[in-house]
Amino acid sequence: MAASTASQIIEAIGGAGNVKSLTHCATCLRFELVDAGKVDQHRLETMKGVLGAVPQSGDRYQVVIGGAVATMYENIMHLPEMAGVGAGKGAVAGDKAQSDADVKAAERAKVRGKVAWMDSFFEYLSDSFRPILGVLLGASIIIALVNLCISIGIVPSEEANTSLVFIKAIWKGVFYFLPIMIAYNASKKLKVDPWLGGSIMAALMTPQFADLMDSKKWKDVTTCVKSATLGTTSCSTKVFGIPMLLNDYSGNVFVPLLMAAVLALVYHGLKKIVPDSVQIVFVPFFSMIIVGALTAFLIGPLGILAGNWLGVGLAWLNGHAPFIFAILIPMLYPFLVPLGLHWPLNALMLMNIQSLGYDFIQGPMGVWNFACFGATAGVLFISIRDKNKDMRQTSLGALAAGLLGGVSEPSLYGIHLRYKLIYKRMLAGCFAGGVVIAVLGWLFPSVTAAGESVRGVTTNAFAFTSLLTIPVFSQMWVYAVSIAVSFIVSMVLIIMLDYRTPEQKAEMNAASESDGTAVETAPADAAPVATATATATATAVRTTTVGAPVAGHVVSLDDAGDPVFASRALGEGVGIQPTDSTVVAPVSGVLQTVAETGHAFGLKTDDGIEVLVHVGIDTVKMNGEGFHVAVSANQRVNAGDTLVTVDFDKVKEAGYSTTTLMTVLNTAALAGVTPKTGVDVQAGQEVLDIQR
Repeated sequence: MAASTASQIIEAIGGAGNVKSLTHCATCLRFELVDAGKVDQHRLETMKGVLGAVPQSGDRYQVVIGGAVATMYENIMHLPEMAGVGAGKGAVAGDKAQSDADVKAAERAKVRGKVAWMDSFFEYLSDSFRPILGVLLGASIIIALVNLCISIGIVPSEEANTSLVFIKAIWKGVFYFLPIMIAYNASKKLKVDPWLGGSIMAALMTPQFADLMDSKKWKDVTTCVKSATLGTTSCSTKVFGIPMLLNDYSGNVFVPLLMAAVLALVYHGLKKIVPDSVQIVFVPFFSMIIVGALTAFLIGPLGILAGNWLGVGLAWLNGHAPFIFAILIPMLYPFLVPLGLHWPLNALMLMNIQSLGYDFIQGPMGVWNFACFGATAGVLFISIRDKNKDMRQTSLGALAAGLLGGVSEPSLYGIHLRYKLIYKRMLAGCFAGGVVIAVLGWLFPSVTAAGESVRGVTTNAFAFTSLLTIPVFSQMWVYAVSIAVSFIVSMVLIIMLDYRTPEQKAEMNAASESDGTAVETAPADAAPVATATATATATAVRTTTVGAPVAGHVVSLDDAGDPVFASRALGEGVGIQPTDSTVVAPVSGVLQTVAETGHAFGLKTDDGIEVLVHVGIDTVKMNGEGFHVAVSANQRVNAGDTLVTVDFDKVKEAGYSTTTLMTVLNTAALAGVTPKTGVDVQAGQEVLDIQR
């Protein structure tokens, strides 16, 4: 990315003097500032190359860049004015990857403080998993390719192929030693020496510890019992005369999370009582002895038991109420992921594979992921149609990351959380895909590796739900049909209904025009109207005036009470304090947008004048109550035709301003737009003069 963009970011953040430190994660620049009040957030959010600007707690600030964040970071750090600013810890790409959770913390900010311990708990889960998402993603792709090669007969089974055994060892190594990785990250999150947490967890995975479960070797002290419910074998022995339950901790995620929490209490407690001069020796020594023993005797068995029974409980729900389960998971995930609340389910997936031998959550979860990617595909289609270069680049990158990697964050933070209408369309895709996987999963149950018949789609490996990992699912065709339905429904709804409010659409058009780029925003299904309009343009009468959309007193945009309109970001115009309830078309043309709530209308004349009529201020929050819309999108109207009838008394009772705003969106492309203010008018009387 250009260094000029880097300079603009520093200027908008308050200058180099306002930056204490700067780090970056997988997608975001993370600033620690002297004074966060100096940040020009609007400038950041509308800046090319910036996907979003997110205030954090205190004077921390996060600027979402996307996949090019490392390059942007380097450009910023090489700016002359940044010479005196140090990079914070974790500036190296990937070292601080868990800080992506700060974006989710911004979404959680609305409820932060109400249940503070819960917020901290989910941040703890997120920061324990996020740094290893890269290796989990890589392993899941290897799993998918191996399964695909076996299923189509390219390579024989592993018993007859040493090369395949070696390849499988690569991805199995990730999941076998997953507890050590999580222990490292969890300890680091709790400000404990991460190598200490990793070494304690590693002790339970050594050949010596596993050897204790050999009942034949230790026949006098070790006994093993197979659980009919879980299908697992549990052993017990005696160490120092104390009974100890033995388990296979490979692939476990609950135990390292619990262990790290206990380790933090012991570690920080020891640092308070052990003299500074000998802490480097005795704090790790006592921590390993105390927490190692607690983990082996108590924490480990409890973590295994809790994880197993949670998995069994969800398996019971999937078996007895598969329709509810298959629909509930994809409908919940769109709300869990932005808040970082999906990590417990991800942990359960891994536990299911360890305890049950298969997982049944990932199939319905894939429905949500592909509904998310379908919505992004719809945005990409619109951006190509509208010739919106910035959004095209953003959505194309997000779609590639989703379809090939199964990663939803670029879609969420780059697009979906900025344009909330997407969620309405996307949830319909989640529901449709959930219904399909519920019905087909019931009719065609999966068969696990152990020969067990299970309702729904299952997998025996943890996989990111992408196109590449489809082969890892049992009843692959059921899964493929389900995700295809969710993808297509979301995409089609976005294309048909758009993903922006009229205000967002108008602001995007205005921004493009101010950059000298023409953006065509007619809906896809308006092709016949658009063609007719284009034909008529050659002979259309030039628009020289715009009439009042409603009777009332005309005021300047500066006095209308809305800072966005007052900034002229949406073009020059007027505000009208209404004295009548009927809002009419101020010009003749095609209705490009009609808000579902009836509070906003976008018109385009045959000769290209784009007019926005916005009824009241913040009236979108009324959800259409008191608004009786008389028109629909893509309809041709004549000046004076009724657009909407409004109960302005109800608007006042709700606490919103009734001032109706009207602007010419493409003011920048014209010689001038002159408002007539300070007068009382009837609907249709001239209030704007257009100069070509």
